[in-house]
Amino acid sequence: MPVKSAKKTKMPERAPNIRNKDFLEVNQGYTLQHAMFEADRCLRCQEAACVDECPVNIPIPQFIHAIATGNMAESAQILRTANPLPAICGRVCPQEAQCEMTCHMVKKFQPIGIGHLERFVADWERSQAPPPVSQGKKRKEKVAVIGGGPAGLVCAGELARLGYQVTIFEGLHAPGGVLRYGIPEFRLPKAILDWEIGMMKNSGVEIVTNVIVGRTITLDDIMDKLGFSAVFIGTGAGLPTFLKIPGENLMGVYSANEFLTRINLMRAYQFPESDTPLKVGKRVATIGAGNTAMDSARSAMRMGAEESLIVYRRSEKEMTARVEEYHHALEEGIKFNWLTAPVEIVGNEQGWVTGLKLQRMELGEPGPDGRRRPVPIPGSEFIFPADNVVLAIGTSPNPILVKTTKGLETNKHGCLVADEKSGLTSRKHVYAGGDAVTGAATVILAAGAGKRAAEAIHKDLSGGK
Repeated sequence: MPVKSAKKTKMPERAPNIRNKDFLEVNQGYTLQHAMFEADRCLRCQEAACVDECPVNIPIPQFIHAIATGNMAESAQILRTANPLPAICGRVCPQEAQCEMTCHMVKKFQPIGIGHLERFVADWERSQAPPPVSQGKKRKEKVAVIGGGPAGLVCAGELARLGYQVTIFEGLHAPGGVLRYGIPEFRLPKAILDWEIGMMKNSGVEIVTNVIVGRTITLDDIMDKLGFSAVFIGTGAGLPTFLKIPGENLMGVYSANEFLTRINLMRAYQFPESDTPLKVGKRVATIGAGNTAMDSARSAMRMGAEESLIVYRRSEKEMTARVEEYHHALEEGIKFNWLTAPVEIVGNEQGWVTGLKLQRMELGEPGPDGRRRPVPIPGSEFIFPADNVVLAIGTSPNPILVKTTKGLETNKHGCLVADEKSGLTSRKHVYAGGDAVTGAATVILAAGAGKRAAEAIHKDLSGGK
C-alpha cells in the first residue's frame, strides 16, 4: 500500500496584497491533479466518523473514492443526493470543526481536505451540462417554505425531490438569505449561489420574492386560504444585537447586518454603478470575533479603509471565527486587539464617529458555558481613533412572524421552539429550523435542520410512512 501524504493539499489562493483591494474570490479551487492526489489520501474507513459529524450526512468516503478513481459524475451524484448546496457548503462550511476534525488521519497527520474536495466536485458539475432532474412520484400536497436562506433552500430542495409542490416565500428581492446578504463575494461568489438556486428551480421549486410573511401575508393565510398542507419556517436571525453603550446612534456606526447587506446584496462596492453608497473612512473598528466580524473587517479594507481593526473582549483562543477566515484576515493586514472591550463610541459636534473608547480586559473564572469570563482592568481605558464602527456581536430572529401567528412558542431569546429531530413547532404541520430556532449559527447546521424537517414533513404528509 502506498504511503499517504501527511499534509493536506494546500488550497491555491490569490496574493493577499492584491485580493484585499477587490471582491474577487480568495480561494481559487483545486485542479484535477490536486483533487485526485488529495482524494487518494483518504483511508476509506469502514466506520467513517466524518459522516456522523456532517449535519447533512454526506457519504464522504464514497464521494471521495469516486474522485480518486476519476469518476467525477458519480462523485457529483453522490454529493447532490445528500446535499442540495454542495458548491456553497464546500466554500463556507467549518469543516475543520466538523467532518475533518474526526477524520482518522488526524491521529498522526493532517485531515483529508473534505471541504476542498466537495467544492471541487461541485465546481466540476457546474462546468458540465445540467444533470437530469431527479424527482419522486408527483404528489398533490403543497408545502410552503418561509425564508429562502440555507435552511429553507435545503428543505425545499429535498421536498421537491420527493415530489411535493414547493413554494418558497422570500422577504427580500432575491433568495439566498444570509448566503446573499451576509457572506461577501470574496468567500461566496453570487454566481455560485445563483447557479445552486437555479438547480433548485429546475427541480420544480417555485420562489416568490418580496413577500414578508406576517406583513404581506400571514402564515394562517398560507395554510387556510392558499391550501398548503405544511409549512417550514426558515426565516433566520436577521435582527442585529447592540451593545447599549453611549454613542451607538452616531453616524458612521453600522450593525454588521446593515454593513454587509449594503455591500453584498446591494453591491455598494460597485457604486456609482450600483444604487447604494456606503461611507467607509480611513480607520474602521469591528467589534466581535466571529465569521461575521471577519467578513466585516475584511470588507472594510476592500471598501477603502487604510486600517481595519478587530476588537474582542476575550483572547484569540476564544474567538469563534473559522481558522481559514482568521488566517486570511491576518494575511490581508487586518489588525487584532484581543482582551479589549468597547465602553463608548466617541463623536464630534456634527454627530459623526471620531473614535472608540476601549478598556483592557483579563480572563477571570469560567462561566456556565465553560469559557473564562473577561474582567475589566481598572484605569486601562484608551481611545482608538476611528471613522466607522461595525457591531458584529450577534443576531436574533425577527419577531414579525411570531407576533402575527397564534400558537407559535418561542424561548426567552425569541427563537422558535422546535423538536430537535423533526423541527416540529408547537403548531400542527408547522416546522422550523436554522437560525430561527438556534439563533445565529453556521450554514451547514441550518442546512441539516432543513433536511431533517423535510424528512419529517414527508413522514407527516404520507401518513407516517
